[in-house]
Amino acid sequence: MSRRVRLVATWTVSVVAVLVIGAVVVFHVLVGKPAHGPEDLGVLSPGARALVESAVAEFRGAPAFDHHVHVAGLGTGATGCRANPKFLTWWHPKERIQFLAYERANGVDDLARTDEQLAARLLHLARNAGVSRFGLLAFDAHYGPEGAVHEDETEFYVPNTYVEQLARENPALFETIASVHPYRPDAVAELERCAAAGARLVKWLPNAMGMDPADPRCDAFYAAMARLGLTLLTHAGTEHAIESAAAQEFGNPLRLRRALDAGVRVIVAHCASLGQGLDLDDPARPSVDNFDLFLRLMDDPRYAGRVFGEISALTQFNRADRYLETMLARTDLHERLVNGSDYPLPSIDVLFQTGTLARAGFLTAEEADQLDEIWDVNPLLFDFVLKRALKHPKSGAKFPASVFRRR
Repeated sequence: MSRRVRLVATWTVSVVAVLVIGAVVVFHVLVGKPAHGPEDLGVLSPGARALVESAVAEFRGAPAFDHHVHVAGLGTGATGCRANPKFLTWWHPKERIQFLAYERANGVDDLARTDEQLAARLLHLARNAGVSRFGLLAFDAHYGPEGAVHEDETEFYVPNTYVEQLARENPALFETIASVHPYRPDAVAELERCAAAGARLVKWLPNAMGMDPADPRCDAFYAAMARLGLTLLTHAGTEHAIESAAAQEFGNPLRLRRALDAGVRVIVAHCASLGQGLDLDDPARPSVDNFDLFLRLMDDPRYAGRVFGEISALTQFNRADRYLETMLARTDLHERLVNGSDYPLPSIDVLFQTGTLARAGFLTAEEADQLDEIWDVNPLLFDFVLKRALKHPKSGAKFPASVFRRR
């Protein structure tokens, strides 16, 4: 293929992506409804209140735990956060549209107070969710193999110190989930500092952050994680929310074997439920669904009790098919699943189609209507109640309460 043809193809894909995302955001802005909450649950119908009560009853004494809650910002209020400047200019329409969607969904109406408003919105929703604690994710910068920050490739940055501050200020609600890039020169020292500050998990998004989980450069980091008893919470599969086109193969679930073989516990976010990866066990084969590679890890007896799946995003319209159905059906894996919301995504209503879930048999039509009411009040509570209500269309199997507890 000639360079000119490749450029035309690349631009065509980019334009199509912008048009699709733009259409979703336009729908969200002009037709989709913003969340009103958090409000008193008393505004709900009796049926919706009963659905909430059914979801939370088992967690009155021991709160549920959400392993996947993002905070972000522009650095207003001296938080140390930053976002790539392309999110604030129409020279990059895809990123600009994404930013507007998140801004609207999370109540930001003053850029000069972005960080304050984002944190306040999350705090209100968390308080009104009632029976859960939330793991707040830091998000490290993109580093190159030489150990230097690549600012142009850093989509956003949330320092460990900022999530530590939010957790200190709200210890009944929030827990710190650190993020440390293994290529940074001070990686082990920062990992040790975060562990001393209370972190028990470490968040990676390899596709966007530029780290290869199978790289020998990670070995010292993995050894430190195992020594400190830290668990790796890492994205796997294709990444769409953050620019990652140059490194999608870093999301191949089989690349996590190096961490597992080093004795690190690993939680695979979203159960690797998008895209395809190389079959590293048989490179001559065509690419395989990342989800199937994830299941290969889960079914490997060497990793029993050390690799886990995290179910955030499985209820989104682009995954609520065989991925969700399979994870509900695989009751043998339920004790190795954990819950996450991937907040703020639950605040974007077009990503969650309760009617589609009902038509597929995961919910009743009545439950779908009640969940829509709950979303109006509190999208974070909606995400929890939705997953508690789900059932397998044929067997009726549900995610047990253990999926939603802190391990």
